[in-house]
Amino acid sequence: MFTQHGIVSEDIQAIIAILGINVSVFENARVLITGGCGFLGRYMTATFLEMNRTFLKNNPCRVIIMDTYITSTRDNIIFDRDDATVTVMEYDVRKAIPDDIRADYIFHMASLASPFYYRKYPIETIEVNVNGTKNLLEYARTHTIKKMLYFSSSEIYGDPIPGMIPMPEAYRGYVSCLGPRACYDESKRMGETLCQVYSQIFATPVTIVRPFNVYGPGGLHAQDFRVVPAFMSSALHGEPLPVHGTGTQTRTFCYMTDAIAGFIKTLLHGKAGEAYNIGQDADEISMNELAKRIADIVSPSAVASNIEYPETYPAGEPQRRCPDLSKAKSELGFHPAVSLSEGLRRTHSWYLVPH
Repeated sequence: MFTQHGIVSEDIQAIIAILGINVSVFENARVLITGGCGFLGRYMTATFLEMNRTFLKNNPCRVIIMDTYITSTRDNIIFDRDDATVTVMEYDVRKAIPDDIRADYIFHMASLASPFYYRKYPIETIEVNVNGTKNLLEYARTHTIKKMLYFSSSEIYGDPIPGMIPMPEAYRGYVSCLGPRACYDESKRMGETLCQVYSQIFATPVTIVRPFNVYGPGGLHAQDFRVVPAFMSSALHGEPLPVHGTGTQTRTFCYMTDAIAGFIKTLLHGKAGEAYNIGQDADEISMNELAKRIADIVSPSAVASNIEYPETYPAGEPQRRCPDLSKAKSELGFHPAVSLSEGLRRTHSWYLVPH
């Protein structure tokens, strides 16, 4: 099982340690997680179940997971199916949320976040980010909830101009509404607008998080075409690491423990109607250098190969992406602690074990 892997178990415990006293907020709470069987959703679910096993065992929270399995499978369920604190619903949030659902906190994580998948499913991508978000906001407006967190994306900034790196939340972005990535970028931006409008007009307690390149053990595979699992898988199989284009494009990478703790802090302490960057602001690295780092960890004989972007991958990739975390640090107490080297080593240990 996912959580039985030593590294994942350590990660979940680290998340709870970072949260500290915040964990008590979820006593007897009802938590709805859309996209709960996806990469981030599995970690989020596992975090709440570990809270129940340790700090909340006398007053556990109830977790409701919604997923359509469009990019995940039922095999991604990571808990004992007899666990009475968890309910799994195969449900599409593009439909109205059932009135009999009861939730105190909502994590709207459902989305097609991989460029490979939103190129394949552009209409579904738009609808879940716009219609799905509106349905959850309508539920939040008409029910008594404590807080909702909408998962946006660093992609809303597009390909930033040089003077806006690192990117603060106030940066308006440089995005094409007709570009090959627009189905994702623009629908995430529209989702943010909906959240702000519902906050202003209806006082809906919704906050926005903009994740930056989260990675870690579990969930992602090479066919997802996201860079860390693609490089890791290739090196393990003795294949060249596929670096798209020139390889000079840069990113920062946020390890899962820092990211999940940051998301929960954003839910609890973020201001309604506002957005917060959550990611890593250190170790901005080119894809050529990232390939070398991963090769050094996995197989020193591995080599990188610069290749053309595949047809299945949308053009227009941003050349730089690095968050300004000043707002998250000052208002949420968010301080990412896991270095890229440590995070890559921990991720590598996951791939060494058959799954």
